[in-house]
Amino acid sequence: MVGEPHIAESETIELKKSLAELKQGLVSMTAILNKHGAGELWFGVKNDGVAVGLDVNEKTLRDLSQSITANIEPKIYPKITVEKLHGKQCIHVLFQGKDTPYFAYGRAFMRVADEDRQLTVKELEHLILTKNRDALRWDSEPSAMNIDDVDEKRLKSFMKRAGVKWTSVSKSLEKLEMVKDAYLANATNIFFAKKPNLQLRCAVFGSTSSATILDRHDFEGDILTLIEEAQKYILKNIHIGMRIQGLYREDVPEISTEAIREAIINAFCHRDYRDPDHVQVAVFKNRVEIRNPGELYDGLTIDKMRHGNVSRRRNPLIADLLRRIQLVEAWGRGMSLIIEKEPRVEFSETAKLFITSFPRPSFDETDSPTSQKTSVKTSVKTSVKTSVKIIDAIRKNTKITIPELAALVGISERSIERNLQKLQMDGHLHRVGPDKGGHWEILK
Repeated sequence: MVGEPHIAESETIELKKSLAELKQGLVSMTAILNKHGAGELWFGVKNDGVAVGLDVNEKTLRDLSQSITANIEPKIYPKITVEKLHGKQCIHVLFQGKDTPYFAYGRAFMRVADEDRQLTVKELEHLILTKNRDALRWDSEPSAMNIDDVDEKRLKSFMKRAGVKWTSVSKSLEKLEMVKDAYLANATNIFFAKKPNLQLRCAVFGSTSSATILDRHDFEGDILTLIEEAQKYILKNIHIGMRIQGLYREDVPEISTEAIREAIINAFCHRDYRDPDHVQVAVFKNRVEIRNPGELYDGLTIDKMRHGNVSRRRNPLIADLLRRIQLVEAWGRGMSLIIEKEPRVEFSETAKLFITSFPRPSFDETDSPTSQKTSVKTSVKTSVKTSVKIIDAIRKNTKITIPELAALVGISERSIERNLQKLQMDGHLHRVGPDKGGHWEILK
């Protein structure tokens, strides 16, 4: 009939020609529920939207209702009506539900465009965890601690740093939202316990692999202490250059201190505390790795993260406590800062670990095992000769680019970047302005 709307299949609408397709229709209902929580199903309409109609009586509607009750779990109670579409009698089923995941005939499905795809075990697990994420948060779960286990001095120090007025241990913990149903939350343990159940593992390796350990140190303490210890350990075991700032000498680590600190804070803030493993710091010849238990959370990917996307937080209570003392921002700009300060940083996930890896500019491929027989004198000569070529080229053109330097000196762009960073740390060069549009200054 003229004026009646045209119905098309979509992520929330499913069309079936007849009740012979009842099983497929119920599968579509659960797939839509698992994706959107509500939708509609039509019987008597072909998938191209053309109504063909069907014979309907009270028994037809009763049998349909009973079939939905018998074959969909958890139970739903849809609205089933008989409606005319293009002059044809059709059955319209409106349904909704919040108790995901829903199963049809014992299987779970997800709506993708206008199709129903059976969920894998991992996808089903993710759906269940997503539904129960608030109830499953480790940091806000009740702990075995009691008020006598709280270090009052540590708590007072935090309150002062956060700018929150001190009253008593119990009142202060309530102000920080650390009391859950008369119990202390798990986060209390890692922030304020007299004996915090938290560790940090650090090591320095003699090459680019973990074959030879030069130093190893395990730390125990509260989360704020371990953040500081991790930063100190890295800075103690990487190269520190210098530059003159006005009348004063300024130390310049080969890796940005801001980027290092942000990566460490992220590791402790976003780690999976249900995993018994610890945050780890590994210093290799060619890189520094910061590892934390727990892969990216809530469907976030490394690519999305690099483009500034922010997912829900795994440990919102811990994040809020760190925000109170200005260690993290409410806007989640930590990753952007790391990438801005250290553009060559790499992120990876392996063996349920999230790894932040910072390349070390001081590393020279000539230090690899295959070329360690080369004499130190030759290496130094080569390095000096390269530096002289770079300085000469910059003297002639202060706006010269890295690709142009690489072509002129005859080495890779990566090697040029390492040499430039070393020359800056040694106080020979200074960069003025951004990478594009800036220029170099020769200091000495």
